[in-house]
Amino acid sequence: MPRDFYAALCLVLVIEGLVLFAAPQAWQAMMREAARLHPRTLRVFGAIAIGIGLITLRLVH
Repeated sequence: MPRDFYAALCLVLVIEGLVLFAAPQAWQAMMREAARLHPRTLRVFGAIAIGIGLITLRLVH
């Protein structure tokens, strides 16, 4: 189980790194826009992302 967790964390780092490597200016623009959003809005987006991720993980496994 811990091995799967660490593998998942590594994949997150790879995906984040790919975004920063491939489109750093787009990432900066997205972060500027995110900084303008209300914290509650960011929290809702985060909750939705968690839900989609958990549902997708359940379907894959």
